[in-house]
Order: sequence, then structure tokens, then C-alpha cells
Amino acid sequence: MDMLLLIVIAFWLSLAMAGAWAVQRTTGLSGWIDTIWSFAVGVGGSIAAVFAHGDPDRRIAVLMIVAAWGLRLGGHIGSRTRASGEDPRYAKFIEEWGDGASWRLFVFLQIQAIAAFILVLAVYSAATNEASFPRVIDVLAIIIAVLALTGEAISDLQLRHFRKTPQAKTEVCETGFWRYSRHPNYFFEWMFWCCWVLFAASASIVGWLSLLAPLLMYWLLVHVSGIPPLEEHMLRSRGKKFHALQQRVNAFFPGPRKQDIHPEGELK
Repeated sequence: MDMLLLIVIAFWLSLAMAGAWAVQRTTGLSGWIDTIWSFAVGVGGSIAAVFAHGDPDRRIAVLMIVAAWGLRLGGHIGSRTRASGEDPRYAKFIEEWGDGASWRLFVFLQIQAIAAFILVLAVYSAATNEASFPRVIDVLAIIIAVLALTGEAISDLQLRHFRKTPQAKTEVCETGFWRYSRHPNYFFEWMFWCCWVLFAASASIVGWLSLLAPLLMYWLLVHVSGIPPLEEHMLRSRGKKFHALQQRVNAFFPGPRKQDIHPEGELK
């Protein structure tokens, strides 16, 4: 492992999230935090791909995939922040933290920098793989990455179109992928990080480190900063309608819809 390279990446991520804290404090818009985080991970992964010492062709593939991820996600969240304003998840955190919100937010974002480093470590693991590229497993990794990036982009587009309709003020989104998962964008995001396990697969212990990325992303999205605070917000704003959605649509993994239920609890 190139410890100097990893230290540089860790420093970059910490600095980027300190900058995200400063931007949030200045603008009052927490959406810029996730925008900067996405770009920072993309840059960190790109640095890992460029300076790692794995197979050159694999490093090019890794660079293109992680850069595409960072540009798409960062651009999407940035556009959403400009249009929609404050992120309700962060707004709730800041309200709960009270007078200590500024300092606690800074610490929280440094924890996010640690999480970002674990994700970049998976990219680094893939970039250091010296096996000849492409193997069958590499082709499978590329397919997963493309499907995940496409699926997440489509999910975000479907939700954006729904939010422009009059129904968005009182109803819940059940169009496209959202008919089969309450959070298809989160599912495809997790799916994307699974591709690095395949890219990094080798006998080296560094390759096994890539497993941390999908495990961490699943834990964060399903149990920590993704679904729980967002669904709490949706229950406050949509009440029985969102509760009924919870009864008929899977939270994370897409699957068949259960028997439709009215917001009042009656079967259709």
C-alpha cells in the first residue's frame, strides 16, 4: 500500500469537508454539503486511480467510472440544492443540536470525511490490482457500474419530474422505479459501490478492503443518514399517505408491490 498517497487523499477529504462546513455556515443551505462530498470522493478516487500502481488499463477504467459517478451525483445534488433550498435531514439535525450546532456539524462532517475515505479506499484497491485487464469479472463490474449509474440517474429524473407536478405537494411519488422501491436512488447508489469488489478481486489483502465500501454504504443509507431521517420527514409531511406507501412498497431493494392500501388503511 502507498501510505503517502492514502495520507494525501485523507487530508484532501478532511479539507473538503471543512470547506463544506464553511459553505453551509455561510449560505445556510445544507445541500451543498452532499454536493461537495460527492465531488470530493470523485476527486479522491480519481487521484487514487492516477497514482496507484495497478494494471494501467484497469486504472483508466477505474478513473472513468469514479469520475463519472462524482460528476453526475455532485451535479445532481447541486442542481437540486439551487432549486429546492434546505435539505430537511440536515435541518432537523441542526435544530436538534441547538446552540452547539456549528461545532457538532463540523465534527459530523469530519466523520463523513472518514466514510468518504473508506469508499475511496475501495477505488484504490481496484486501481492497485495488477491482474491483466479485462477479466470476465472486470466486465461484470463495468456492467454493474453502468447499470447503477443509469438506474440512479433515471430514478433522480423521475423524482424531479414528479416534484414539478401539482400532485407533489400532497402525494407521494410512485412513478417508474419508485413503484417498486421507496428509495430506488439509494438502491442504485449502493449497487454502484458493489462494482469495486469485483474490480479489486485478487489474492491481495488490499483487494479485500473493497468489501468495506458496499457494507458501509448499505449501513449509512438503510440505517443511518439515508432512509431513517428522510422517511421521518415524509411521515411528518405526508402522514397517512406515506404510511400506506410503506405498507405496499419495499423500502430499499426493488420488488413486487404488495396489495395496494388506501391512506385510510383500506385495501383497494
